[in-house]
Amino acid sequence: MWEEVNTGSAGIEKPLDILAIAAHPDDVEQTCGGTLLRMAEIGYRTGVLDLTAGDMGTRGTPETRVKESDAAAGKMQLSWRGNMRLPDARLENTVSVRMSLAVEIRNLRPRVVILPYWEARHPDHYRACEIGFEACFLAGLKKLDEQTEPHRPTKIIYSSLYANVTPSFVVDISSQFERRMDALFCYESQYADASDAAHLFPQQQEIRERLSGIARFYGNLIGVKYGEPFVVKETMRVDDITGGW
Repeated sequence: MWEEVNTGSAGIEKPLDILAIAAHPDDVEQTCGGTLLRMAEIGYRTGVLDLTAGDMGTRGTPETRVKESDAAAGKMQLSWRGNMRLPDARLENTVSVRMSLAVEIRNLRPRVVILPYWEARHPDHYRACEIGFEACFLAGLKKLDEQTEPHRPTKIIYSSLYANVTPSFVVDISSQFERRMDALFCYESQYADASDAAHLFPQQQEIRERLSGIARFYGNLIGVKYGEPFVVKETMRVDDITGGW
């Protein structure tokens, strides 16, 4: 159902409808995994591109986390997942990084891109947003790369679950929430109850309760059980004001 993690984007058979770009494996599972799963169930081709393999993480190894991200991809019914293996905790918005990501976007050809919110405690998260936004623009430049065709996503949205901001809209993930948690807990190196660095990591039940509480809060804003929030910078077009409320 999904292409193997680290498969080059040049080998993808069909363009993606939605691509989520994240700094680390397990980021999208926390912030927009339910939305990706819901969109996949509707019939859209969804994908995730992790910029790093989390090599600076206290627990686990890059190889383990990439393997775990493959298992999570299956839970979220992704059509594609990849990892650029950029240096964790040292993401920099350089020309080479922007260009490399732009080429990935040209190959994947997503219509919609989901980025992390542009303010965050972890520098990698706001750098991923910055790099992703600029790469989406560069991907549309004809002369960027002779080997790929220009492509610019039509819409960029920002996952704002951990940002203290009013969302532009909230997606109902009531039917997907438990499977989103299953995808997150595929990262046993990060979330399984263990004695290693236990003072830094909450127990799995505590993580479940925290994320459930957050999802219940956003779900309550739209009158459903669980929700995931998003922010947009550009003005949204609405053709039918009777739907989606």
